[in-house]
Amino acid sequence: MKLTDKVAIVTGAGSGMGKAIAERFAAEGASLVLCDLHADRLADVAQQINQEAVVTIAANIADPKTADTLVETALKRFGGLDILCNNAGIMDYMQGVGELGDEVWERVIAVNLNGPMYTMRRAMAALKERQGSIINVGSTASRHGGAAGAAYTTSKHALLGLSLNTAWMYAKSGVRCNVIAPGATATHIADSMPQDRLDPTGAARAAEFSALVPAVLDPTDIANLALFLASDESKRINGAVIPADGGWDAV
Repeated sequence: MKLTDKVAIVTGAGSGMGKAIAERFAAEGASLVLCDLHADRLADVAQQINQEAVVTIAANIADPKTADTLVETALKRFGGLDILCNNAGIMDYMQGVGELGDEVWERVIAVNLNGPMYTMRRAMAALKERQGSIINVGSTASRHGGAAGAAYTTSKHALLGLSLNTAWMYAKSGVRCNVIAPGATATHIADSMPQDRLDPTGAARAAEFSALVPAVLDPTDIANLALFLASDESKRINGAVIPADGGWDAV
């Protein structure tokens, strides 16, 4: 198994890509600390994995105290940390900057950017000890401007910048940081984007870009890539931004 004796934190693990990543990591021998805002979804994932080496923490990744709890749990329960997978994320309401309100901006940035920064900052010392791997789940919106509104697009662009800086700053310490940029994937992220709150003009504009989607991926497609980036098979890969979108990035 590819992750035997390794310890991983996975955020947004209650559904979609995070659930698939958690299940794949567990199947490959990892001990897991799983985080999600939804306790019921986490409980279902833990039940499906059905292994002792799984701890679930229902918390908001936008709270810096959550990062402390996740890393402290990994260290106390499993003795170290090898893998940090920042998967938790929410959508905006497709507003352009002219229509964007403070509440949406702050909420999206808090979850999609601040949350990964908090966990990376708190986990870095432990990751350096074991030359660990950070996997940040970005988006097609990490590289393109047409897939979503201003808040989500900015958050994913910024996460890319944070990841590249981290890859460079800690390369000589043995810590790797890579980005998966999924395209259209069958997940629950639409739950954070209620239809009655969508900006109609922005949504119509984004739909023009989404019309070019060549394929909708399954969360297991993302989990397969995450496993590679978590394992020693990718030990020389650092600072990579890998599209997983069926070719959408080629537009």
